[in-house]
Amino acid sequence: MMTRKLFFSTAFAAVFGTLVFGLTTVSAQTDDESAVVAVIRQNATAFAANDVATMDKIWADSEDVIVFESGYADHGWKKYRDHHLVPEMKEFSNTKYEYTDIKAKVSGGLAYATMKYSLSADVKNRRVESAGLATAVLEKRGGGWKIVHFHTSAPRRAPQPAQPAPKN
Repeated sequence: MMTRKLFFSTAFAAVFGTLVFGLTTVSAQTDDESAVVAVIRQNATAFAANDVATMDKIWADSEDVIVFESGYADHGWKKYRDHHLVPEMKEFSNTKYEYTDIKAKVSGGLAYATMKYSLSADVKNRRVESAGLATAVLEKRGGGWKIVHFHTSAPRRAPQPAQPAPKN
């Protein structure tokens, strides 16, 4: 009888320990994924508010940052910020920028997120609207998640139908 009790006690301890350890591991991963999603959301909010100071905190301040947008590449956070992002943000008013359907995956000190984006803003005398897909790569630096790569992609526009030649 003692052997049977010892067996069940040991088996219960092993199963309980596995469950507790497994939940702890899942919880830690979920916390990191939530932190990555929070950084991604901060990026959209900061862009819409022209809040460069917040963006400086969530983007890696390094030359290895790469941004792909509209078929072009920007290398380095400061170059992208100063020569692309800030001039673009200055032209926009009444900006609405958001991400939906964000999915984050964390593996050690690296993470990636996929999402849908939508942008609308007034630029000079017209309203600009865009939507598409985006991917972000983040790296854990200094205890926090920093964006090191961002790529947006809008669907191709349908070609305009050919106009008939004017009649003489």
